[in-house]
Amino acid sequence: MEMTAERHQAAAWFRELRDRIVAAFEALEDRAPADATADTPCGRFEVTPTARAEDGGGGIMSVMRGGRVFEKVGVNWSEVHGTLAPRAQGAMAARGVPGIEADPRFWASGISLVAHMQNPHAPAVHMNTRMFWTPGAWWFGGGSDLNPCLEYAEDTAHFHDTLRAACGPHGADYYDRFKAWADEYFFIPHRGRARGVGGVFYDDLNTGDWAADFAFTRAVGEAFLPAFLPLAERRMGQPWTDADKDAQLIHRGLYAEYNLVYDRGTKFGLETGHNPDAVLMSLPPLAKWV
Repeated sequence: MEMTAERHQAAAWFRELRDRIVAAFEALEDRAPADATADTPCGRFEVTPTARAEDGGGGIMSVMRGGRVFEKVGVNWSEVHGTLAPRAQGAMAARGVPGIEADPRFWASGISLVAHMQNPHAPAVHMNTRMFWTPGAWWFGGGSDLNPCLEYAEDTAHFHDTLRAACGPHGADYYDRFKAWADEYFFIPHRGRARGVGGVFYDDLNTGDWAADFAFTRAVGEAFLPAFLPLAERRMGQPWTDADKDAQLIHRGLYAEYNLVYDRGTKFGLETGHNPDAVLMSLPPLAKWV
């Protein structure tokens, strides 16, 4: 079950989505109101190839810092392969992946995005879609979730409505199931609260129909820009106070805590030898704790 053609197709699509999002974010920088950020040039992505320390593969790390709209945003793509270390093998076996101890080869590709905004009224956002393969199994995972520090009900509704519309054609219960999964996954136990206002999240998706599961994963990725860009554009020029910025920095502390303590993707990336700067791209540029 090598699935060479399917793996190539998935990796190519993840990279194409990365290219489109990078272009859309730079175009949004060009539309930012200059009156509020006259001394700040329009942001542009710095693109750096990445490589794994062991085995094979790598990716593209694209990070924009200090823009008019985005204080820091990363849009990373990767395609990696190799042999899972014993600890990772154990984690996969515990999740029910068959045959991993007998043949611990793996392949994975995906896109990962995290955006931290200049304006405290504009929500931070996360999106990820990926495919994972081993000789005995394959699956898709991903999702998208919104993380405002100052919540607007209409923004939350738009984000969820867009994701609901994307999920509907692929499974009558997909939105409800994967929204509930996001609410559980992005919960911070030691704080007793959610990281943000949720979205959708799924993992281990293998219905037995690769084409159908890939089509759903594409739908989740395609929904990201329509779900998020209108919110960023609506809020990027809104006046804000020092108190608003302080609330944003404190909220970012939640994001950092979650990604360093609980996030499965962060742990996997570091354990499999991927570039640590790319893995930790999700961390905010500034945060504070009270």
